[in-house]
Amino acid sequence: MISFRNGVAKSFGRNAANWYASFQASQFHLMYYASRTLPNFFAFGLTVLAARDLLPLAGRSPSSRSSQRRLKTALFLLTVAGVIFRSEIAVLLACHTVYLYLHPYIRLALRSIVPSGLLGALTGLAVTIPLDTYFWRSSTPLWPELTAFAYNVLHGKSSDWGTSPRHFYFTSALPRLLFNPLLPIFIPFTLSIPILRWLALDVLVPNLLFLAIYSFQPHKEWRFIIYVVPPLLAVASAGASWVWTRRSKNFVYQTLALALMASTFASFAASGAMLAVSRLNYPGAKALNRLHDLARDQSGLVKVHMDILTCMTGVTRFLEQAAPALEDGKGAFWVYDKTESEKELLDPLFWDGFDYSLAQRPETVIGQWQLLDTINAFAGFAIIRPDEDLDLDLDLVGMPPKGAIDDPEILELARRIWREWRCRSEDRELLHGYLAHMWSRIEMLCRRHVTKGWWVKIKMQPSIWILKRQRRDDLGGVSHG
Repeated sequence: MISFRNGVAKSFGRNAANWYASFQASQFHLMYYASRTLPNFFAFGLTVLAARDLLPLAGRSPSSRSSQRRLKTALFLLTVAGVIFRSEIAVLLACHTVYLYLHPYIRLALRSIVPSGLLGALTGLAVTIPLDTYFWRSSTPLWPELTAFAYNVLHGKSSDWGTSPRHFYFTSALPRLLFNPLLPIFIPFTLSIPILRWLALDVLVPNLLFLAIYSFQPHKEWRFIIYVVPPLLAVASAGASWVWTRRSKNFVYQTLALALMASTFASFAASGAMLAVSRLNYPGAKALNRLHDLARDQSGLVKVHMDILTCMTGVTRFLEQAAPALEDGKGAFWVYDKTESEKELLDPLFWDGFDYSLAQRPETVIGQWQLLDTINAFAGFAIIRPDEDLDLDLDLVGMPPKGAIDDPEILELARRIWREWRCRSEDRELLHGYLAHMWSRIEMLCRRHVTKGWWVKIKMQPSIWILKRQRRDDLGGVSHG
């Protein structure tokens, strides 16, 4: 993203690059999902580098040797990304290739296009076929993206995952991805500026053509078009820079500049709020971390079964506990099971082999089990009326809860986390308790003095139960199933 920002600076100026960085950082979807291990976002890094090389350079001929080299590099990167990670990038590659070939001032020759595509295809195939054949344990050479393309497009199976109208990308997905409500307005505004129009069209036309063509695919998800967001933001940033540099000229420019600042700050605030809520949608990860804390003193072989909801809400291999060092011999050897076969789950002997279970429905776990903890998850919002939950004494709200740490201790804790670059489980509990208490104080003060008792509250509901198997020598077992 920094590299693309530098490319925007060369195309539209430093002010435009700064606006691009602000718009990009204040978005929610792209910044949040960039941390997810989805193939779209593995491909996204390569497509952003390609988009940087496809940006037109102000004051430089597109037929110059350096410009042609950049364009060939972009086609190579798009080809590699499409072959290895996501087949829909082939449509984006085709749109850019046709545009570069037909553009009267660029005229990228076939002798440049074909070698770039072939080299990218060979590089991608040399990476994906041996690796994916090995990891998928296929008896024949496997190219996953070709298989997925044949299944979803040639056999028309993508509609099995749901369908959306053809206008979905333009009317729903793209406005949400751009996030800032002014950006869809500033894109056509940039086109209205003669000096920016042709540079902006070179960026917009192939990307919008990709959106139009891919809209014919019945199954639609916003992650399929994430690759066009940085280029569209670059065009909007050029218009924002035009307004910002002229903000002292007249009232209209001043108003637009203020609106830009206000919408960007509002986007940052909305992204922060959505991030706070979104983290509540991953009870599986929280349940597994909590189980590790509860069983941190256990040794020997420990087996845990995780149901479908647990695995779908944050559990990854990165959360699994590593085996203890052989020379140490202390600690637990964790075995994680994700069996979802209904036949196996109904077999009592299957459950005999587990020490713990993370379950959405504890009544389906067969045998004698003890409930260790319950993990809550996001369940919507609730409007709190003035006559609800206001019986708390404001003087008590200002007092720390029992066992809480005071401000000097929280500062020392923050310094230790900064020095050690890690947060221990007991530190997390202290921090969460302190932050929850501070938020309660802010909430009560705002309700009493600002909103006259009205408030919007997050609703939570039990989502995953942490269960421990009760052996015959254990007492107090709780029966589930």
